[in-house]
Amino acid sequence: MRVRIILGLVMMAAIAVPAAAQIGLPQVSLPPLGGLGERIGQTIGQTVDVGQRTARELVRQRATRLERLVRLNRDAIELDASGVPARRGELLLVDPAPDALPAVAGAGFAVTGRERIASLDLEVARLALPPGLSLAKAEALLTRLVPDAIVTADQLHFQSGGAVTAMSAAGAGRAAARSPITAPVGVIDGAAGAGQAVAASRGFAQGAPIPSDHGSAMASLLGQAGATRIWIADVYGRDPAGGSALAITRALGWLTGEGVKVISISLVGPQNPLLAKAVAAAQRQGATIVAAVGNDGPAAPPAYPASYPGVIAVTGVDARNRPLIEAGRALHLDYAAPGADMLAAGKSGKWSRVRGTSYAVPLVAARAAAALAIGGNVVARLDREAVDLGASGPDKAFGRGLLCGSCRRTR
Repeated sequence: MRVRIILGLVMMAAIAVPAAAQIGLPQVSLPPLGGLGERIGQTIGQTVDVGQRTARELVRQRATRLERLVRLNRDAIELDASGVPARRGELLLVDPAPDALPAVAGAGFAVTGRERIASLDLEVARLALPPGLSLAKAEALLTRLVPDAIVTADQLHFQSGGAVTAMSAAGAGRAAARSPITAPVGVIDGAAGAGQAVAASRGFAQGAPIPSDHGSAMASLLGQAGATRIWIADVYGRDPAGGSALAITRALGWLTGEGVKVISISLVGPQNPLLAKAVAAAQRQGATIVAAVGNDGPAAPPAYPASYPGVIAVTGVDARNRPLIEAGRALHLDYAAPGADMLAAGKSGKWSRVRGTSYAVPLVAARAAAALAIGGNVVARLDREAVDLGASGPDKAFGRGLLCGSCRRTR
């Protein structure tokens, strides 16, 4: 199993641009200058090498983490045909044709549920696998049976939060006061806990909604950035296979159906055909979706939903506006925002130091909601607000610039 995961990661990483370029380090070829020039060349080479080693180590850690997740949750999770963790024993047919379900039933697949997500104009059929068939083999069989249908495993997505260091909140200062933002902001994550001003919360996983530290951090960061109407969709609950593509799709359907036009998603996962259709449908309803590039490093596979077309992809910077070295990548990068050297509240209401691209996303979502409240094109307004960092113009380290730089609460 571990070999399958690592091989899949290596294949996807092979198409990545060189690690040093993705984290903003120079790629140079210096002639032998001798003296000071030679020492400078050695220093640059060592810096690039450190970046490459860090990228490889992050990929290794990711593979180990996924292997452990599958091993500890064998009753709920297994690898699909692409080697990605997914809900065990179930496949999804998206917008099935009338003759598709009778065809698959004849091959031993059982329809365990059908649902229509009206706000996204999507229909999904859930299929239990024939006895004794693995998810990967069942996916291949089903694809042969209905070659024109959209077949997918219910692949899992993971919160892209990083380090959390507890501290006392006594005497803690706040970020600079922000003007109240009245446009609603949706969060797809875990639920928020004590002390968070949440307008509505709904669960889309077993046992949800349940307060979580990560979901609470998202709500607290939105609040300190000025958002006053926060809607939270919990896609984790107590479900060991939480964060699935179907759960996120249902959450998108609820939020768009309620008229929420800005949606913050600090989750990362693989490209999934169901979620791709759901994101595109939400965008057609006028939703602006903001998502994290993740924390698995620049050699990791592209993060989704950040990589879907039109999604605002966000990375994080530290207090000195340096890109987080652990930041992952998307097929495009739009903005950076504070993602380290800052505080966020957990489910108990206690403030802690956090680090990761997750924490940058709600800050950008808050600015998107502020732009929406003013009117006009949201992205155009964000572009005018963004502070250009690094090389002049858009780049792979900061996208089109830094947003909400003064939103960081540090003490």
